[in-house]
Amino acid sequence: MGDARENEQTESMAAEDTVRDDGAAADEQRSTGAPRAPGAEVPAQKPGHTQISVSRGFGGWLQANGASLAFTSYQTGQLFMVGARPDGKVSFHQRSFQRAMGLCATPQRLYLASLYQIWRLENVLRPGQQANKTFDRLYVPRNAQTTGDVDAHELAVEPSGRIVFVNTKYSCIATTDLVHGFRPLWKPPFISRLAAEDRCHLNGMTLVDGKVRYVTAVSRSDVVDGWRERRHEGGVLIDVKNDRIVTDQLSMPHSPRYFRDQLWVLDSGRGYLCRIDKDTGKTEDVAFCPGFSRGLAFCNNYAIVGLSLPRDGSFSGLSLEGNLKSRDAEPWCGVQIIDLSTGDIVQWLRLSGHIRELFDVTVVPGVKCPMALGINTPEIHNMITFNETFGEL
Repeated sequence: MGDARENEQTESMAAEDTVRDDGAAADEQRSTGAPRAPGAEVPAQKPGHTQISVSRGFGGWLQANGASLAFTSYQTGQLFMVGARPDGKVSFHQRSFQRAMGLCATPQRLYLASLYQIWRLENVLRPGQQANKTFDRLYVPRNAQTTGDVDAHELAVEPSGRIVFVNTKYSCIATTDLVHGFRPLWKPPFISRLAAEDRCHLNGMTLVDGKVRYVTAVSRSDVVDGWRERRHEGGVLIDVKNDRIVTDQLSMPHSPRYFRDQLWVLDSGRGYLCRIDKDTGKTEDVAFCPGFSRGLAFCNNYAIVGLSLPRDGSFSGLSLEGNLKSRDAEPWCGVQIIDLSTGDIVQWLRLSGHIRELFDVTVVPGVKCPMALGINTPEIHNMITFNETFGEL
């Protein structure tokens, strides 16, 4: 992995809120000391704190690719925004959203799925304007659509502006509704009816030509929580257009994506980023990811993958456990950046301490250093902006 094997920056972050009331980023807090070498013993963390370390070239990679990243931890209810300051130092910005899960980003807007609401956050900075002399985007929560606790996983926005999301509890793809919590749009052919039973653990989706096209589910179970007994095999990738099972040879698949006319998926139970032939279902392993992979994004010729630690101390029953042992490796929690040409992990971000599980990761294109306001922070009370152009009565 070359230069990526040496850390350049280590930060200690409180899990509840790492941003001071004036909005200064976590990278301005005191460092925990000398950078930690890969494979070194992780120092004991204070309860509720997380240490973040990054590869030496991580900030340069963000600058070279003209983008920043955002990722979520539903375990702790956190939205992280990661960018590069003008001096190349990596900026971490963290805000609390209860059970933060699916993310969708444009340069001016973020959508975020949480415990019982889908949030829309808007950038309020004008071109060339900065917040705290550092941030070129300031995302403010402007709208929350209340869905109820439907275990909303991934989400996306169609060109028309319609929000679509994976309604995992009801085993369907859904959209928001002005009156009700949601409106169903599609369900897998093996699901007999909508019920709040999380039967197959429908969990991921991707758009093609502006419409939902491919989805992933852990199994074809049609009984309450039936997927839990099918985690090691039988995971499916489905073509929504014709209800065709593209492949059923996956283990706990997540995060299907369509990128550069190719279909990608995280075969999470095995630990691989895979490329799948959309016609034949043939699966090609591109890179091994040392953790439970969930959350996938692309930037230029790179894949960005989110990784989590095992919830109960092991990946019992999954091939991932054996695959880690065969490599004499320990699982990661963090984000890894993979060169699609070689399958090499070229940059990484690692979390240790309180935060053990991530959910989604997304690229924020054309943004250097973003920040956001939280919904329960003092700053949001006084963050008042208005459209200076008068409308008509």
